[in-house]
Amino acid sequence: MLETVANEYAVKRSSRRAKIARPVRVRPSDPRDEHFEDLPVSVNASRDGIYFTSRRKSYYKGLRVFVTFPFSSPHDPMNCEYVAEVVRVEELPKSKIGVAVHLKLSINYSGSSAPGSFAGA
Repeated sequence: MLETVANEYAVKRSSRRAKIARPVRVRPSDPRDEHFEDLPVSVNASRDGIYFTSRRKSYYKGLRVFVTFPFSSPHDPMNCEYVAEVVRVEELPKSKIGVAVHLKLSINYSGSSAPGSFAGA
């Protein structure tokens, strides 16, 4: 069964994932959601998605979030921030959860853009 689920997600992906451990900052984008700032480390990433683990139980499928990846500090001009949507939440051992987010739109104001090539007009 687990293999079937893994294959199902692999088919839905539009780009390959690379194992990469980098800091991520995640915050809810909808003011109706409880505010939090989570600083997990990515497990893998692709051009349009990131998978990370967290101990925070606030994540749910469909949650809209701001994702900064990679994250170094709140004042680093090289931070790349995205509007993203949680597409998968799975329970893991040791009270952790796995969270997959789909990057919808870059909101960088520096002129660089990915995914979808929006450059913050």
